[in-house]
Amino acid sequence: MQQPLENDFVGLVPLQVGDFELLYLVASNPKVWEQHPNKDRWKRDVFLTFFQGAMESGGAYRIVNKSDGKTIGSTRFYGHDPDDESIMIGYTFYDPEYWGKGYNPAVKILMMDYIFRFVSKVFFHVGAVNKRSRIAIERLGAVKVGEKEIEYFGEKAAVNIIYCIEKENFLSRYHH
Repeated sequence: MQQPLENDFVGLVPLQVGDFELLYLVASNPKVWEQHPNKDRWKRDVFLTFFQGAMESGGAYRIVNKSDGKTIGSTRFYGHDPDDESIMIGYTFYDPEYWGKGYNPAVKILMMDYIFRFVSKVFFHVGAVNKRSRIAIERLGAVKVGEKEIEYFGEKAAVNIIYCIEKENFLSRYHH
């Protein structure tokens, strides 16, 4: 069962089918996707495919700004590998109004605080051309461990940088 998560800054609400319009209000801004390998997700039909993938993942969230209750984006857990004790966090996007204001680190730290009870490492796949997201994930302490062409759900493949944060590193960095 997917757990709602929250801190003082944001709430992560398990994504529901009825959240499509709320999320599309954010996703319909082409600026959201300008550095992304799949730049046309702002189009309704393309975003519908993205949203279906989010629902099928079973780990997607709608990100809510705690101060005003506004939906500001989405993120998800996916790719759990019990043998490797790992999971991935990704498919994250935000309303550009909230870029560079601490929301992304607040969301990622909240998710890792929760998920490190169950896994020993978290991976992130970031589009190779997505400088903004690569810088953000490196600031969180993620280490580049490889590159891979990734097939997105219902979309064309793109080269991604693979980053990893291990539980011990996360705990020493954020809970000393």
